[in-house]
Amino acid sequence: MRVAFVSLYPDQRRSDGATRRARRVAERLAARDHDVVFFCTQWWDGPLDRFEQNGVEYVGVTETPSARGFASKLPFALRRAGPDVVHVTNSPPSQVVAAKTAARVLRVPVIVDWWERRDGDTTRMCRRAVSGASRVLAPSRLVKTDVREYGVAADAIDVVPESIDFDLVRDAGVDHRADVVYARRLDEHANVESFLLALAELRDRDWRAAIVGDGPEREAAMETAAELRIDDRVAFLGALDPAEFVPIFKGAHVFAQTATVEPFPRGLLWALACGCVGIVEYQARSSAHELVENRERGARVTSPQELADEVVAAAGHERETINETFIEYDHGAVLDSYERIYEAEIDEYGLF
Repeated sequence: MRVAFVSLYPDQRRSDGATRRARRVAERLAARDHDVVFFCTQWWDGPLDRFEQNGVEYVGVTETPSARGFASKLPFALRRAGPDVVHVTNSPPSQVVAAKTAARVLRVPVIVDWWERRDGDTTRMCRRAVSGASRVLAPSRLVKTDVREYGVAADAIDVVPESIDFDLVRDAGVDHRADVVYARRLDEHANVESFLLALAELRDRDWRAAIVGDGPEREAAMETAAELRIDDRVAFLGALDPAEFVPIFKGAHVFAQTATVEPFPRGLLWALACGCVGIVEYQARSSAHELVENRERGARVTSPQELADEVVAAAGHERETINETFIEYDHGAVLDSYERIYEAEIDEYGLF
């Protein structure tokens, strides 16, 4: 299958949830011997208009990230590539509209992978982006609800979650340095303060905590820990790759999720698969509660005090280092979903 990915910003140029998701899916499809071409703003040095990395052929539609220029040139680039299916990220919506223009000429389906609406994406353009798309993908039910607000029927949207390497979870060792863990990019939505306030409520109890992640709010979080007089028991470990943080998650007993914005909480998913009890502070713009609904080793809270209470209550659960019920989120299983959707849309498009 020849799959064309479209994203003005590739992960190598601007890394966020949407670009990381597109890159991971493209590389895993390439590893399954699909022919994957990724149309984006050029991110590599030199005069070449295309570049290959990890089995994916990147095509530089423009040299600089101009949404208008990208959208104007994209249809011609896609026509030259002749894909079987086009997979486009939702933002900026002008690139989706341009991809649909080319796809109509090529007579191929367009799959819109929706993560979140970025600043500058107007409601009118978001509606145009999803109108007439062959299928829309969302990482969670929360995001599916967002997409429906732009006029998309529920049966035209598939929830395809983020994925993890379950073999790594099974094979990794166990690092007992922390009892309670938090993991996420430390940005303005991280809300690490709620996590630290909950720990401060438990100052008289015996625990060790670790925070995995880096970002612009790291220094502020460290200052908060010091002000709460718990900095000697909270380790800020910085950004770690899965091979480094999975053993820590397997050795921990509780994972706390407090971020205010989270289309899909991949850190929480890793931790739940590693046997942690997941405690989620409910936030209107976070889908994290979806992963712990109706699960024995999970709880939802609405305040730091309730979070602290649930950390104490988690002692009632045996420590575990793996939770096999999360095997459905393995990379292979989720990639199967993408392939089934592509094949179904290609077959259906061929009927008309």
